[in-house]
Amino acid sequence: MQTNTFFNNLKVIELASVLAGPAVGMFFAELGANVIKIENKTTSGDVTRSWKVPEEDLATNHSAYYCSVNWNKEVLFLDLQTPEDQLIVHEMIKEADVVISNFRRDSAEKMRMDYPFLKTLNPKLIYGQITGFGEDDDRVAFDVVLQAEAGFLFMTGEPNRAPVKMPVALIDLLAAHQLKEGILVALLHLYKTGEGSYISVSLFESAVASLANQATNWLMAGHIPQRMGTQHPNIAPYGDIFYTKDEKSIVLAIGTERQFQNLCKLLKINSDERFINNANRVKNRAALIELLQPAVLLFDRDALLQLFHEAGVPAAAIRTMPEVFEHPLAKAMILEERMPNGQQSRRVKTIVFK
Repeated sequence: MQTNTFFNNLKVIELASVLAGPAVGMFFAELGANVIKIENKTTSGDVTRSWKVPEEDLATNHSAYYCSVNWNKEVLFLDLQTPEDQLIVHEMIKEADVVISNFRRDSAEKMRMDYPFLKTLNPKLIYGQITGFGEDDDRVAFDVVLQAEAGFLFMTGEPNRAPVKMPVALIDLLAAHQLKEGILVALLHLYKTGEGSYISVSLFESAVASLANQATNWLMAGHIPQRMGTQHPNIAPYGDIFYTKDEKSIVLAIGTERQFQNLCKLLKINSDERFINNANRVKNRAALIELLQPAVLLFDRDALLQLFHEAGVPAAAIRTMPEVFEHPLAKAMILEERMPNGQQSRRVKTIVFK
């Protein structure tokens, strides 16, 4: 059920498929916009309709993956290779505010869905384009390709083991956030000047922009990030995993000296010069873990986490997906929608600001 009407006069035409572009469309749908998703009828629609986990019904024409970013949209199945269906979309675009596309330039031009043509139909149009490696590179760019090309894959995983892909297509989502921001700026520009805009976002640049401290560790210190599992290259103990008496796992995230002192006091351990400050703890991480693990083993997980909370020590249980959705905040983020076959679909909100 749509509850936010902030953009209820906004019309968005979504010409994008897979994850990044549809995530942008769903962002505006959640804010009340009328989002019309155009899917290719010659290929049975968005390719993610068939990306199903083993537990899903193979007979349905939508996967849980597809549902994750396609809430509250009007879906039209068209063949944009035909002049008739092109005309249908062109008529909609004349009255639209935003177009979201991940077509390659040559494909968009061939179907007359490129910005230079569409702005002749609607000069105030805001056209948001997603590419893999920029507009002059037509390489196919799925998320794991970008995780590899932008350095994420190399530094993700355990030491001395193969690289590990992040379990969410995070590069797609980062690019989606970049395009949302660009479109919002373009809407402000439209409001001020009456002019439309063309915004182009690449997955590669979005990924590199998100390297944050890992990039500056290289750019400023010449440090090449290595696979460290959940550990942090700059802080210890941060991301280090420990096991409790009831055979459950927790992760520590100690970011200040006070927090480390409180940790030692709570666990009743005596620190020494090897751990006197964060720099020393990073150098002596292995010895630090050997010191902390026996102390953690004296506690059950939930009791220890409560003590950590009371002492201001950042820590968390490592939760499964069912456990995540036991949390009231997570439960409140679930959006439901009845699919054309009558199935009740569920996904989480993509916006959480209030």
